Parts: sequence; C-alpha cells; structure tokens
Amino acid sequence: MPRYLIERTFPGGLAISADKAGHDAFGRVVNRNADVGVTWLHSYLSKDRQTMVCVYEGPGAEAIRTAAELNHLPVDRITQVCVLDPHPYR
Repeated sequence: MPRYLIERTFPGGLAISADKAGHDAFGRVVNRNADVGVTWLHSYLSKDRQTMVCVYEGPGAEAIRTAAELNHLPVDRITQVCVLDPHPYR
C-alpha cells in the first residue's frame, strides 16, 4: 500500500483532550479513514500545536484527501513517500 506524508496547519492550535472524549474522537477518525481504505500510522505535532505531520497508508492521494474531508481536518500538502531506514547501513 502506498504511504503518504500529510502536512496540516491548525492556526489556533489543535486541542486534544487526554480523556475519553479525545479517545473517542481518535476512534472516529480511524473508522472514517477505514471507510475509504486509509490507515493513519502516526503523527507528529509541533510544540505550539499549530503544525502536524502525519503518515498514512492508502490507495491514493485522493483517498487521503477524502478521509481528511470526512474528518474535518485541514490538508496543506500530500506527498507520496517511501521508508528510508538507516539501520541496514550500519
């Protein structure tokens, strides 16, 4: 499955609650993604919570964009990427 890097900007900062509401919100994102064949692997959030970079797998960039729309998430840029692991070169 192709892998994608998604860049997002949250001008007011992303509010994530560390409770059941946050847990449930993430569950809804995962379920909506699955509806269009997309898997959220992991994300990195800047300290100021305004910039996020996510790694997803999916059938194509359009599916990634559709998943974002279903989840009401911004998308600044989608880039197809591959894994480059330095460990075999040690």
